[in-house]
Formats: sequence, structure tokens, C-alpha cells
Amino acid sequence: MRRGYIQVYTGAGKGKTTAAFGLALRAAGAGLRVFIAQFVKQKRCSEHEMLERFQDLITLRQYGKGFILRRKPRPSDVKAAQEGLSDLIAAIKSAAYDVFVLDEANVAVHYNLLTVNDLLYLMEIKPKKTELIITGRYADEKIIQRADLVTEMREVKHYKDKGVKARLGIEK
Repeated sequence: MRRGYIQVYTGAGKGKTTAAFGLALRAAGAGLRVFIAQFVKQKRCSEHEMLERFQDLITLRQYGKGFILRRKPRPSDVKAAQEGLSDLIAAIKSAAYDVFVLDEANVAVHYNLLTVNDLLYLMEIKPKKTELIITGRYADEKIIQRADLVTEMREVKHYKDKGVKARLGIEK
């Protein structure tokens, strides 16, 4: 890659993580090295099984203690996110990766696990040829302004409203 860009996938609709992981698989298929940092999330999902098959090209780390959409963040949530931030700074500065996915980083900022300035710093220190993808609802306006590409996922209709639970291989 001659130049890496900053992409943000945000909004209340489904598909932000799915889009970012699809990009990670595409990048690995092209021989690029990928680092995925999942904030907030702790649970293993089906996509982890697939990504492990590319462990020579994709590194996946989780820096979360579980979903916080329906509860107040705990000190352990903040500690996990800060560990992720520290690992990301080291990984970005190492120049060992071509693509970084910061999954649910916008949510981590919204719930004060990270700051907007933390994300802006990561955006600033990324090497010119490195791609950076930030996902999660609640993207801060400063992040949106700094990004090169912003996609907002907007829910128009969802079968969860009819009582359909998350299905293995589709939503989890």
C-alpha cells in the first residue's frame, strides 16, 4: 500500500464489526498483517474461529469485560481498555502491522474507558502506509472530522424486533 487511510464505521445499525472483520480477512488474503483490538467485548464469537486460521497474519486481542450498554462501566472495564491502548501504541510504533482494527473503540470513548484524545493520538502516530479502522456507535465529531472515510450504519428494519435472538454464524 502506498498510503493507508483512516476509516470509521459508526451508527446504530448492524454491520460495523462485520464490515471491519471482512476488511481484515481481505487484507490477510493479500498478505497484509492485521492487528484487531476489540474493546468492550469479552465473549468469543464465530468470527474468532475463522480469524484464528489466519493467525500468522491476523492478531486478535480483546480488551473488554463485557458489554456495557446496559450498565455503568467498572474500574476493570477502564483498566482493560487502557491495557488495549498501551498495546496498540506499542504495536503501531513497532511497524509490524499494515492494518489496525479498533473494534468498538467509539463505544469505549463514549463510556469514558478511553478519551477522544487517545483515539486522535493513535490516528496521529499511525505510519503513512498503515490502514486504521475504528468501529462502534457514538463516533465523536472530532474522530469523524479526522477520518478519511466514514460509514454510518443505520437500522431501517431488524428481525430482533420480532423476537429473533442472535443466531450462531450470523450475529454471533
